[in-house]
Amino acid sequence: MSAMSRKLLPAALALAAALLLAACGFQLRGAANLPYETLFVNAPPTSPFAVEFKRAVRSGSNTRVVDTPKEAQATFHLLSETREKVILSLSAGGRVREYQLRYHMAYRVAGKDNRELRAPTQIALYRDLSYRDEDALSKESEEALLYRDMQSDAVSQLMRQLQAMRPAQ
Repeated sequence: MSAMSRKLLPAALALAAALLLAACGFQLRGAANLPYETLFVNAPPTSPFAVEFKRAVRSGSNTRVVDTPKEAQATFHLLSETREKVILSLSAGGRVREYQLRYHMAYRVAGKDNRELRAPTQIALYRDLSYRDEDALSKESEEALLYRDMQSDAVSQLMRQLQAMRPAQ
């Protein structure tokens, strides 16, 4: 194999990989097409979920988040957001070996006249967390990280669900 063909081989492989990806229909997700131009988020201002959801709408769609329901074509109502920690298993000595973290959020979407555009809907996420008393501090950090991950996952699911809705009349 000559020096010239050794230099061209990586470029040819990269080009072949790009062509295969294009042929399979792969494309980046891009902006979400939410079915309304303006959205008011009715949620506690300190809610981490609401903050992340507003950020996702602003950066990932063409929908504008407005400050009052009168300006909005649709209103997102955060009905509830709960976090639970449930014991999954115990050791023979009665010590906790595993927890299940549960994250639930419920919402509804209403139009200008408070007409329901999406009935109350719930998103539920679960994660298992192994536990040892010796690792209590690190497991506390891992738990917080898992809750943040579930919250981000809920925002992503919500964006996909809203994208599937019909436009407000």
